[in-house]
Amino acid sequence: MSTFKQIYINESAGSTRIAITEEKKLIEIHAELPEHNRTVGNIYKGKIQNVIPGMQAAFVDIGLAINAFLPFSEIGNYEGLSNLSLSEEDDDDKNSNSNISHNNKSKSREQFIKKLKVNDEILVQVIKEPFSGKGPRVTTDISIPGSLLVLVPDAPYIGISRKISDKYEKRRLRRLAKKFQPENFGIIIRTVAQGKNQTLLESDFQRVWTKWEELEKLTKENDAPILIYKDFTTSDQVIRDLFTSDVEKICVDSKTIYKRIIAYLKTVHPEELNKIELYKSKTPIFKNFEIEKQISQTLKPKVLLKSGASIVIEHTEAMVVIDVNSGKFIGKKNHEQNSLQINLEAATEIARQLKLRDIGGLVVIDFIDLMKVENRKKVYEEFRKILR
Repeated sequence: MSTFKQIYINESAGSTRIAITEEKKLIEIHAELPEHNRTVGNIYKGKIQNVIPGMQAAFVDIGLAINAFLPFSEIGNYEGLSNLSLSEEDDDDKNSNSNISHNNKSKSREQFIKKLKVNDEILVQVIKEPFSGKGPRVTTDISIPGSLLVLVPDAPYIGISRKISDKYEKRRLRRLAKKFQPENFGIIIRTVAQGKNQTLLESDFQRVWTKWEELEKLTKENDAPILIYKDFTTSDQVIRDLFTSDVEKICVDSKTIYKRIIAYLKTVHPEELNKIELYKSKTPIFKNFEIEKQISQTLKPKVLLKSGASIVIEHTEAMVVIDVNSGKFIGKKNHEQNSLQINLEAATEIARQLKLRDIGGLVVIDFIDLMKVENRKKVYEEFRKILR
């Protein structure tokens, strides 16, 4: 039995907050604040400031206060990069295509990295926001998302979302995409494209292609550093990326955003228009649906579990540490079974909190000790399943 999601959008004082719930329980929160200039998804023509082989990375000036961080592992689009102002001899290194082996790709990357020089211009896309004094993380694997598909320059393939399981539908979508796929460009078909006809797919492609042509023009006409493509606003991006068939309603308290979503749905999901609702009550939307209370709980290190046990989430400089405590839990079974029950409940909540708080990097969890190997394995397997 599938669980249906609800999306609530609140706009106030220039900020926009988007909450996603399942059975009234908050599972995701997104915020766009007036003082925060969102950069993920943006594409920049940047200038290399430092190349540090010891760190396996380069630092790129993209026009922000702090230089962007480009790990060598994120360098993959050699052909597209060679069109920029890298060393002259790079023009001879255009043998990268979809059929070369993994070893040849690794060799191509190494050759390209050796040629990187300070002041070289390079096209990069932000994949992680600046955080704690560190600049944004970027990649050279550029992609431009549309509503139904994603355009990938210099990657001649057609990819289909893994969430589309019907092999005949996959075949149909691939066949349609081939009709308008430009030479030396990749197309990734998104999950929401399932069941859509050629007219809708092609019109979405044309919108994305227009963005690509504008990006190319800006790249040629301007010196680095410069922003050449800005991704959707947070609210538009959430609707674009997260409005799937398992969303039963979208409730929004802003007429402006409501009209924008209606216009988008008319183009891409006309059959889903009945799911959008304009919230008109005087009680704030997040308070009415008990979202505000759940958001405030995510700011606290301690999270109480239904059983009376708790988890404590602490951020350190190097990692996030999570401790599982039995607290007020008094089980009716022996110590081993009680501990197993708490750990399984904690595993479910920890997975939710990692997503809700947008926690990544190194995470260390101190579960309650279990003596039996099979019980430890149960907790491990359950945690893996929920994280997936």
